Amino acid sequence: MSDTPSHAPAATAAPLLKTPLHDLHVELGARMVPFAGYSMPVQYPAGLMAEHLHTRQAAGLFDVSHMGQLRLVGPDAAAALESLLPVDVIDLAPGKQRYGLLLNDAGGIIDDLMFVNRNYVDAANGGDIFIIVNGACKV
Repeated sequence: MSDTPSHAPAATAAPLLKTPLHDLHVELGARMVPFAGYSMPVQYPAGLMAEHLHTRQAAGLFDVSHMGQLRLVGPDAAAALESLLPVDVIDLAPGKQRYGLLLNDAGGIIDDLMFVNRNYVDAANGGDIFIIVNGACKV
């Protein structure tokens, strides 16, 4: 039995991709590792606890450039996404983000995701939902 998750991409000899923030991560001293075909930061010199505390006390930035990014647009965009997730999508205010789980038919978790209501007013006026899925699952 393999220790590699079934959704993980196979190892290849292809060079790692770089996100738009790659050079900033390197400049800040990040230890870079391969993840989902990208060179990604895993830790900064101050350490994980310092990163955690800074995010809790001030703010943090998470680079989602390596992740799958989708737009769901149209009058039934929010309703369509809500039919797939056990979380309220329709009532999410414009400009707000929510965390959700994608489930299989038996209710088991396939993956987690984030979605943003970019400008949803109501079903008659259409919707624009931005969805971010995990990088290892975007293939």
